[in-house]
Amino acid sequence: FLYQQNTLRDALIAGINLNLFHNYSRRVKMANIAQMVNVLQAMVLTEGEKMLLTPTYHVFDMYKVHQDAELLEVAFESPAYTMDGVSIPQLSVSASVDAQGVIHLSLCNLHHAEGAALSCELDGSGARSVSGKVLTHAALNAHNTFEKPDEVAPADFKGAAFADGKLRIELPPASVVVLALA
Repeated sequence: FLYQQNTLRDALIAGINLNLFHNYSRRVKMANIAQMVNVLQAMVLTEGEKMLLTPTYHVFDMYKVHQDAELLEVAFESPAYTMDGVSIPQLSVSASVDAQGVIHLSLCNLHHAEGAALSCELDGSGARSVSGKVLTHAALNAHNTFEKPDEVAPADFKGAAFADGKLRIELPPASVVVLALA
C-alpha cells in the first residue's frame, strides 16, 4: 500500500538531502535510505519478474563518489528560486576529494524552468580536465516505467569546461550534476 512512483522531483530532493548530509558530515556520521523496493522514495520498483531503477537510485549512484572521500569546503552564492511567494536557494552544492586527488563536485539546480551559470575558482587544485553525469528531464514528474525504464537516466554532461583559469558550468533546469575534476 506504500507503493509510490518516483519522479525527477524526487531525484532533486534526494540530491539536496545528500548535499546537506555531505556538507554536515562532521555531525552526520551515517545516513541511510529506509525504503529500497516498491515503497515511498524507493530506489527500485518491481512488478512480478520485472525491475526498474528509479531517478532516486540514479542520484545515489552518482553521489557514491563522495564515499570515503574528504569533504571540501565550498563557498558560493545561490540565486533565489521563488514560487508563489516562497523563496529557497536555487542551487545546492557539495564537494570532496578522493584518495587519487580527483575532486568531485555535486550540484543541484532546483529551478524548474531556468538554467544556472556558475564560474568556479579551484584554489590550488591543479585540475585541468572535467567530466560528469547529469540527471534531468523536461518534466518534473517524469519517471521510469516498465515500458520506458530509462526515461529518466544519467547522461554524459557536456556543460562544464575550463576557461580563463576557472571552471565554467551551465546547469540545465531541474538537474542533478556530478562532476569529476582531475
